[in-house]
Amino acid sequence: MFWRKKDKAADVAVEEQVVQEPEVQVEKVVEQLPIVEPTVVEAAPQELVKVELPKRNLTKGFKAVFSRIKFDVENLEELQDILIQADFGVSAAEEIVAEVKVRAKKSGSRTEAELKEILTDLLTEKMTRSDVSLNLDSGKQPYVILVVGVNGAGKTTTIGKLANYLVEGGAKVTLGAADTFRAAAVEQLETWATRSNSSIVKPVSEGQDPAAVAYEAVEKAIANGSDVLIIDTAGRLQNKQGLMDELGKIRRVIEKNLPISEVLLVLDSTTGQNAMTQAKAFTEVAAVTGIALTKLDGSAKGGIVYAIQDQLNIPVKLVGVGEGINDFGFFDAKEFAIGLVGEK
Repeated sequence: MFWRKKDKAADVAVEEQVVQEPEVQVEKVVEQLPIVEPTVVEAAPQELVKVELPKRNLTKGFKAVFSRIKFDVENLEELQDILIQADFGVSAAEEIVAEVKVRAKKSGSRTEAELKEILTDLLTEKMTRSDVSLNLDSGKQPYVILVVGVNGAGKTTTIGKLANYLVEGGAKVTLGAADTFRAAAVEQLETWATRSNSSIVKPVSEGQDPAAVAYEAVEKAIANGSDVLIIDTAGRLQNKQGLMDELGKIRRVIEKNLPISEVLLVLDSTTGQNAMTQAKAFTEVAAVTGIALTKLDGSAKGGIVYAIQDQLNIPVKLVGVGEGINDFGFFDAKEFAIGLVGEK
C-alpha cells in the first residue's frame, strides 16, 4: 500500500442554500463599534488516504535449493555445502547449520520434515526486517524512485513491472529515461511505459545530459499530477568516479524540487557473488536504500538475498521471478524461505 493526497475533486460537493432575508429598516447607530482585526486561518494540510496495492503470492516462483539433499540431524555437512553453493557465504552457512543443530537438539526434532521446518523458521527470522516496504507514505508527492544498476541486470524491466504494479493500484506514474547513452535503453523504457499506461520523459538527443532529463521528468510529474516518478539511470560501473559525479548531479537537480523517496539497486540474482560486488560498489556511490533482485525464478543462488542483508545491511524490497509483467512483487521473508527450503 501507499499513501497519496486525497483528491478534493472526488469529495461530494454540498451546495449551500441562499435564503433571501426580507429587507428591514434599521435606525442609524451613533455609537462607533470597535474595530475587529480579521482572523487569519492557516490552511489545513491536505488529507492523506491509504491506497491498497494488488496482492501476489510468489512462493511458487522460487526454486527450492534444498530439495535434493537428505536432512539428517547427525550429518548436516551436505546442508552446509548447499548453503555455500547457494551464495549464503561460508560464515553464514556455518552459523545457520550450527543453529539448526542447536534447535533440533532442543526440540528433539529428527525427521526431514521437522528439520526443514526448523531451517525455514530460522531463515525467516534472519531475513525479516522492518524496512522492506517502499517509502510511499510521506505524502510529499510525487514520490521519486531513482533506479540504479549495471546494464543487463534487468533494470529497465524492473522499472516497467513496478510502474505497472503501481498503476494497477490506482497510482499515476511518470517514467524518466535518464540512461541517455544507450538508445536501446530509452526505447525499451518507452515500450514499458506503453505497457504499464505510464507517462514518459525522454532525452531529445542521444547522449543528452542525464540530469537535464531528470529535471524535465520532475517538472512533468509535478505538472501532470503524478503520484510516483521513477527515473532510470545509466549502468556504467567501469568508471566509479564518473558514475558518482553523474548520480550526484541527478540527485541535486531532483532535490531542488522534490525529496528522493528511494534509491533502488537492481541486481541479477544469477550472478551470485558478483552481485555482492556490484552492491558494495553502488552503495558507495548512490546511497542505496533498497535492493530489487531479478531472475530468482530459475536460480539456485537465492542465498544472495541473505548475504546482502547480512553483510551490507540493505533491505531486499522487490523480487522478480519471471519475464511476465506480473512476475514481480515485494519481498516477504517467510514466503522466500518456504520457496528456498521447499517446505510444503
